[in-house]
Amino acid sequence: MASGSVYARHMLRSVILAAARSHRVERIVETAPVSRSIVRRFIAGEHAEDALQRTRELVADGLAVTIDHLGEDTTNPQQAEATRDEYLHLLDALHAAELTPAAEVSLKLSALGQVFDEKLAYEHARAICAKASEAGTTVTLDAEDHTTTDSTLEVLARLRADFPTTGAVLQSYLRRTEADCRELAVSGSRVRLCKGAYKEPESVAYQSRLDVDKSYVRCLNVLMAGTGYPMLATHDPRLVAIGEDRAKWFDRNPDEFEFQMLYGVRPDEQLRLARLGYTVRVYLPYGTQWYAYMMRRLAERPANLGFLARAVTSRG
Repeated sequence: MASGSVYARHMLRSVILAAARSHRVERIVETAPVSRSIVRRFIAGEHAEDALQRTRELVADGLAVTIDHLGEDTTNPQQAEATRDEYLHLLDALHAAELTPAAEVSLKLSALGQVFDEKLAYEHARAICAKASEAGTTVTLDAEDHTTTDSTLEVLARLRADFPTTGAVLQSYLRRTEADCRELAVSGSRVRLCKGAYKEPESVAYQSRLDVDKSYVRCLNVLMAGTGYPMLATHDPRLVAIGEDRAKWFDRNPDEFEFQMLYGVRPDEQLRLARLGYTVRVYLPYGTQWYAYMMRRLAERPANLGFLARAVTSRG
């Protein structure tokens, strides 16, 4: 029975991720009235001003923030330039509002043109890192599907030459990640460890939740044992508890690592950890291209599929 339920969860996750690539489903979900409640739960809003308002509220509650401007389907230089300019505007606004350094930004290189011009993506990322430095904060490069991992880590290394606090993101469901953790667990290196939310083949990624969790713990141990700054991105109560335990085992003070959680997911736990003295950073997305992001959140927790089902059936 247990193996059957694991198989069912895996299949459901695959279906959700397949729907994330369906333009037809996207049109249905985006125009369904119930989608507004989903967006409000997981997304700050469509505009930078919305992200600033949510950031003010989170910082007032004692939380740190990393802001992501949603947009992955960049297919031409004009779109990449627009994304760069949006981040530059956002960082100016954060600085003017005195929300840095509590607020940083996260960005996907694909949104800056990585797919069709890696050099262009690097140049745009560099401009964003420079603006972040001027604003008194920093940048974290988000991880995407496994085909971009080498490229993203190469860009990261180049950026860190001038902007050493630029953060990396590693995904425990990839078989390579433990080795990547060993490479990046060095002094000054900020590394966000998450489970991963893209559909990947078995040849490169663990498929069962148990194997992904075991990999997460192995990677967590590597990062905690190193001299870098681990950023533990998880909502799993067991992994949060293991993170607290490992921090004590490796004699890390609360300011020598942090927890990260998604906006709208376990907000009470975010506040609980912050009140214990831990740094808790909330991943806060905004923008009009929220569909793919939302679908990956549903895939991480298929029990939330009821949101999508109501969105689709309400169109009937």
